Amino acid sequence: MGYAQLATDTSRVRRWIETGEIPRDPVPKVLASLFTERLGRVVTTEDLGFSKPGQAGNGRSLEGLPLPSGQVAAVLTEFTGMDLMLNRRGLVGAGTALAAGSALSSAMHDWLGAERAQASGAHTGTASAAPASFDRYEAAPVGAQEVAALERSVEVFRAWDAARGGGLQRKAVVGQLNEVGGMLAYRHPEHLQQRLWGVAANLAVLAGWMSHDVGLEPTAQKYFIIAAHAAREGGDRPRAGEALSRAARQMVHLGRPDDALDLVELAHTGSGPETLPRTRAMLHTIEAWAQASMGRGQAMRRTLGKAEELFGSDQADVPSPSWMQMFDEADLHGMQALAFRTLADHEPAAARIAERHADRALALRRQGCDRSKIFDYLSMASACFLSDEPEQADRYARLALLSISENSSHRTWDRLREMYRLTGRYAGYQRVDELRDEIADALPQAPRPAAGPRGLKSPQEVKSSQGMRGFGKVRAV
Repeated sequence: MGYAQLATDTSRVRRWIETGEIPRDPVPKVLASLFTERLGRVVTTEDLGFSKPGQAGNGRSLEGLPLPSGQVAAVLTEFTGMDLMLNRRGLVGAGTALAAGSALSSAMHDWLGAERAQASGAHTGTASAAPASFDRYEAAPVGAQEVAALERSVEVFRAWDAARGGGLQRKAVVGQLNEVGGMLAYRHPEHLQQRLWGVAANLAVLAGWMSHDVGLEPTAQKYFIIAAHAAREGGDRPRAGEALSRAARQMVHLGRPDDALDLVELAHTGSGPETLPRTRAMLHTIEAWAQASMGRGQAMRRTLGKAEELFGSDQADVPSPSWMQMFDEADLHGMQALAFRTLADHEPAAARIAERHADRALALRRQGCDRSKIFDYLSMASACFLSDEPEQADRYARLALLSISENSSHRTWDRLREMYRLTGRYAGYQRVDELRDEIADALPQAPRPAAGPRGLKSPQEVKSSQGMRGFGKVRAV
């Protein structure tokens, strides 16, 4: 990195550990870069405990929640800067363990519900926090036109993600978020500052969702946490709740429904009374999916009933925020199909209901929601296999295969692997055998580092070890 004068030795490291000594710049930056490269995941100076009083995090990492108000922009910019460094160098590692949902909800419960502290200082001028980030350009003011352009860029990225998955544009979103963090270092008039925080929250959610979509789970979780902080800095508690709901969906996908329920409860209570019915309906669908994965059929049905009632009560007299535009009637039915299909692992009769909701979701899907349509096809195919309808299942599975190769979402591959295991009971049927071979060819040949939500083997591994036969029901995500 060009710092030939640095000569860190064991005695200095011992002082850092035993006495809490903070090395002078640029040592913390160099060490954060070193650990990021070596571990293949983002490591910030806060993670290393190298924040000085008045700097980002005040000596607390993202796990030391909540982040102090006024320091979120610096933490955001450093985290995105390190993430971009990983992208530039082509480094992607398995990362560390996800924080438990209960730990996150306990740490953030009081903070999310409390009134936002007013930022100190004048309406204009640079922020008082000392920057602790990488790649931050000098803070400068922006006007309403620039903020409007940033808001439009969010819509473009969101549409691309819905159509093609998170793999292709993730770096562009992270880079845009990094620049917005630099803009937030300058104190704008309050109305512009709030809009910038809104852009930061939206971009952070997208960065997290795209990271989750390609299997970067700890990175995704941190982006969701950053998004919740950014939304609250902008005074938008419903947006903060929706960001946390993304972390809850991530937990269900990874087979941790109890953690998901903790996060959904926090999203419910922290969103505030101004949360619109449609947003609350969305939160209930995630809660229902978590309940279904735990086999709690009665609770799941009650929760979905609440979701339907809330969705139907939305009179559209108040326009939904931009970040809720994707949750329409099709998505409501898609989530219901997923919940009932998941419950079918515990209650086989639920598969028929899953079929009805998946069929309705497919009929309502808008153009451009290609990834969601793949999930609908896979929910329908899985439900049909469970309902002993292999011909119907084969048809929908092939529809999914037609478009899955054009999508960069690893989550679609995970769901395809789950559906593949349901085909085992029909091994020997010619069309199903052909389908199994096509699935094995379509999926990536190299297994993911954490092979699927529950460490499941790929079809290629199963094919070689078990002859592609003899599979029963499995729990879907």
